[in-house]
Amino acid sequence: MTTSKRLSDRKVQRFQKNITKRGAVPETVSKKGGNYPVGPILLGFFVFVVVGSSLFQIIRTATSRGMA
Repeated sequence: MTTSKRLSDRKVQRFQKNITKRGAVPETVSKKGGNYPVGPILLGFFVFVVVGSSLFQIIRTATSRGMA
């Protein structure tokens, strides 16, 4: 079973056409950079917890004169 010359030429032509189009993706198909995996409320809560806990630790260390 061998492929016909016409079929193989058509496949090569289709492949060559795809090579020249590589990287030319329309704007509607490509992903935008504005989508975050978490919502802004959850991100704000996380920042609040991290910054708040670090401030709490600094205040605690300052009041105990560095002994804790």
